[in-house]
Amino acid sequence: MRTTIGYTIESIGYVVGAQGLISFGSQAFFGTEWGWMHKVVGLPTSAYLGVFAVGLVLVAIGVRTRKGPARRKVA
Repeated sequence: MRTTIGYTIESIGYVVGAQGLISFGSQAFFGTEWGWMHKVVGLPTSAYLGVFAVGLVLVAIGVRTRKGPARRKVA
C-alpha cells in the first residue's frame, strides 16, 4: 500500500511541478499563458515558482513513502 501511495503522490508532484515551471516560463519569457494552471488559479508570475517547489516536495515525499522497509542489521 505504501508503494501505491508513494507512486501516486510522486506522480501528482511531477504534474504540479511541471505546470508551475511551464506557467512561470511562459509568463516570464514569452508573456503568454501555457498549460492549464492559469485556468485554475490566477497567480503572479513569481508565485508559479512556489508551485514548482510544492511539486518538488511532493515528489520527494512520494519517493520516501514508497521506499521499502529498512534493512535489519545482522550482528
